[in-house]
Amino acid sequence: MKLHELTAVPGSTKEAKRIGRGHGSGQGKTAGKGHKGQKARAGRGFRAGFEGGQMPLQRRIPKRGFNNIFAKKIVSINVGALECFENGAVVDTQALIDAGLVKTVCDGVKILSNGKLSKSLTVKVNAFSAAAKEKIEAAGGKAEVI
Repeated sequence: MKLHELTAVPGSTKEAKRIGRGHGSGQGKTAGKGHKGQKARAGRGFRAGFEGGQMPLQRRIPKRGFNNIFAKKIVSINVGALECFENGAVVDTQALIDAGLVKTVCDGVKILSNGKLSKSLTVKVNAFSAAAKEKIEAAGGKAEVI
């Protein structure tokens, strides 16, 4: 197949509607805009969310809470999830991504204490809960904060 032999799939393209080209076209006179009003005028347009002067939805709905734009997004993993690693392995953020336990690291990784750990691992992440650190060390591993 060559470039000059390519054709569009039937039905995928259609001719542009030629408006304002006389009565016979079916789109003559007002060119599909109806009679008068803001929508018939040249250069018409509304800003996003405009409701014709009525109080817009985004202003009618009560506002609650606060979104801290400086908050750090910490990914949390339970100690029980670390069972998938081999005994004596070094578990860091890249190892967690490779194992499929974390998609992205965001601002850091924290290990929480839910679950049991029976393997001796060296875990290097941004934070640990106190109970998680105890479980890792009780299993004979190390918990290192990076």
